[in-house]
Amino acid sequence: MLAGEARAAALDWARCRTEPGFRGAYLAGSTADRPADAVQPPWSDVDVTVVVAGTAPPKPGKIRHHGALLDVSYLPEELLADPDRVAATHYLAPSFAGPDGVLLDPTGLLGRLRAAIAPTYDSPGARRRRVADVLTAIRMRLSAIDAAARWPQQVQAWLFPSTLGTVAALVAAGERPTVRLRFRRARDVLHDRPGGYARMLELLGCAGVDAGVVVRHLDRLGDLFDEAAAVGSTPFPFSSDISAEARPIAIDGSRALVDAGDHREAVFWIVATFARCQQVLDADAPPERSRAAERAFRDALAELTGVRGPDDLRARSSATVALLPELEDVAATIVGSRQTK
Repeated sequence: MLAGEARAAALDWARCRTEPGFRGAYLAGSTADRPADAVQPPWSDVDVTVVVAGTAPPKPGKIRHHGALLDVSYLPEELLADPDRVAATHYLAPSFAGPDGVLLDPTGLLGRLRAAIAPTYDSPGARRRRVADVLTAIRMRLSAIDAAARWPQQVQAWLFPSTLGTVAALVAAGERPTVRLRFRRARDVLHDRPGGYARMLELLGCAGVDAGVVVRHLDRLGDLFDEAAAVGSTPFPFSSDISAEARPIAIDGSRALVDAGDHREAVFWIVATFARCQQVLDADAPPERSRAAERAFRDALAELTGVRGPDDLRARSSATVALLPELEDVAATIVGSRQTK
């Protein structure tokens, strides 16, 4: 499938929406930026955000439509009411930076956002505001880790914000933030600052990890993923990410990174998927299977990141927060080096 065909499938799906309160739909991921004649990789889904009035319904997640794998989320209309706020939000603004992000706009809201955001989206000032949004998210989310939560939840609460330094670099460069590929894309942005990129890998704990170790844990993750996908029934926000439909993204996509020599860059999503599978198995698998999976999860976390317990999470979180001034300086340098003409 080509990217243009994947976007067409997303548009067709959006046109079928009949739920009350529908206000529009837009693309919110890398597929929006991919050339129409480029191949849509099997481990890349199409992120679609549906805007609704009132309270957003639960995330439906992965949906197969006309051959494309859509990842659907709902967003309350009120979060898009202030164009200035949207322009400064690192994960919202990119969808309104170009001509191809909006799928359907029956109320004109999304078009107005695009008209307000696109002209200055790549300006140094706009990029600095979005970088500040990323750095604020790092500080706030790391300070909110619940020490009473179960271990997989604690790991995720640390993992996602602690790696947002990669996203700060992307935003500073005027590129779209990403999740699974954040390390590989940040490495490209920081190609002339290898020390800064190495520091990001060190904070995750995978700077010196061996490719064979990554492969071994990825193989084990594949088994646990299939098991979790088969038994999962408790609803989680990420439930559709642990499903047969999502296996090409979670497992095959990570393996493609390893095969390309980017085994360190694959660690982030391998660990995230391990933690999610563990949550599913804790909720829905027999206790003996959950305990066996937990041993595999803890082994992977220790060998891939060096994290063995809550004390390590606290130390890593503190180290990440301490690095924020340096991240801000790096981002400012990137912004300055990519001034618009």
